[in-house]
Amino acid sequence: MVRPYDTQFMKMALALAERGLGQVAPNPAVGCVIVREDGDRPRVVGRGWTQPGGRPHAETEALRRAGALAKGATAYVSLEPCSHHGKTGPCAEALIEAGIRRVVGALADPNPAVAGRGFALLQAKGIDVTENVCAADAHYLNEGFFLAMSEKRPLVTLKIASSLDGRIATHDGHSQWITGDRARERGQLLRATHDAIMVGSATAIVDDPELTCRLPGLGDRSPVRIVADGRLRLPLTSKLVRDARKVPVWLLTLPGSEAQRRKAFEDCGVTLIEVEAGENGVMDMRNALEAIAERGITRLLVEGGSRLAASLVLARLVDRIEWFRAPKVIGGDGYPAIAALGVKNLDNAPMFDLRETVTLGEDSLASYVLRS
Repeated sequence: MVRPYDTQFMKMALALAERGLGQVAPNPAVGCVIVREDGDRPRVVGRGWTQPGGRPHAETEALRRAGALAKGATAYVSLEPCSHHGKTGPCAEALIEAGIRRVVGALADPNPAVAGRGFALLQAKGIDVTENVCAADAHYLNEGFFLAMSEKRPLVTLKIASSLDGRIATHDGHSQWITGDRARERGQLLRATHDAIMVGSATAIVDDPELTCRLPGLGDRSPVRIVADGRLRLPLTSKLVRDARKVPVWLLTLPGSEAQRRKAFEDCGVTLIEVEAGENGVMDMRNALEAIAERGITRLLVEGGSRLAASLVLARLVDRIEWFRAPKVIGGDGYPAIAALGVKNLDNAPMFDLRETVTLGEDSLASYVLRS
């Protein structure tokens, strides 16, 4: 049975879980709060969240901090405790051994190795289990993990920084900087909370970006850099290639590329991933996403260019859009944020629902989710 303060403590667990985004793949980001109810007001005696690399788990961290106070307490967990033996022991067993009296969970774990077994084990040991508290928020937080389990692909977030009329550059290519400092800082934070960041080959060639997280104190949270480069056009002198041994760089390319050029990239520390072409002869993006997911990526941030964005939107593979808009109008001769989709009927246009808007100085950020 859901109690009046269950939502409050589950939201606390979800806030803790969010700290792990971008650092725990292929594991989910989980938060756990241990609460005692000795007096009139419940008090938190232990907190934990999934640590970098996926271990230790949130429950283990929270129980360690709670110590002996965990006995007889309630554990709020943003995802079902694991019940199988992996690199560490099952969290469900750890909760049992600690003497936890009640467990409140947000969602069942979709991993076939768990899938309800964690909750069942707890109940079999006489622990009171309450499920589906803040379930929608928990699913949104770990949607990348859920998609990796159900569709074998990562969550795809498309980040766009444009003028009010959806242009990312003037007709002669000038684009720095469309948005201001606060918007760019928010964009850097998006990088820190994703496992990988992807751009198309044209963007990588023209902009020569580093694609790292440059927020103070978060430099170690730079994601894997990925370039969709079917013909291996990326210059070996690019910034991405030059520091590939510091921050990983993956090139998605079509089969049959020149062996000597492949070796040159590999000698620089670049990982090459072959992706089969679709019926139109270009890289099939669903195949590309599956190849990325196979390597443990659950959250992918796409930053450009317009053709890559269009191919993903058209294939209904974009789950979220983070659209930064500057109060400028560039006009129809500027470069569009998303290339032509060939939509002839508005009923066939991909639809997104607005989740929230944020003001960032003179700029604005609108967050959208794909309409199901």
